Amino acid sequence: MSDASKQQRSTTTDCHEDRLLAARIAVQYALTSRAGLPAANTLRRWAQAALLAQYADAELTIRLVDVQEITSLNQHYRQRAQATNVLSFPVPEAIAQQHGVLGDVLICVTVAAQEAGQQQKTLAAHLAHLLVHGVLHLQGYDHQQDQQADIMEAQERRILAALGVADPYTEA
Repeated sequence: MSDASKQQRSTTTDCHEDRLLAARIAVQYALTSRAGLPAANTLRRWAQAALLAQYADAELTIRLVDVQEITSLNQHYRQRAQATNVLSFPVPEAIAQQHGVLGDVLICVTVAAQEAGQQQKTLAAHLAHLLVHGVLHLQGYDHQQDQQADIMEAQERRILAALGVADPYTEA
């Protein structure tokens, strides 16, 4: 990307960063528009609900991104040349424990909106699910094996229910 296009992207991209004092949750909107998206405080509340007690004051970043950014990161880190709904980048456990930093959760709003429509869910409900899912990944949850998936899904259901979000694993 040329310097001119980088500068144009940075001036047209609305990156807003605020922090919540308890959990130090940064929220970034790397998009041309925030229309129809939850407020930063709503995203923080969802992320905070997913934090286990030992991470209640941890630092993490939530970044809402476009298809281009998520595809590039998915290709670079997972060798998959396609967009995905959510990526989590946990820091190594030793750093997390020593510095209280968990990592980053990136959500592609375009993919999330498409999935929400296909699943007949609101965008907000689907974003809440993806964010909770991503924050659980930062804390070591995984779904590669059936038993792990069952544990992670049970946590997601519990957290989302507490937030007033319907079970994402039932048919609409």
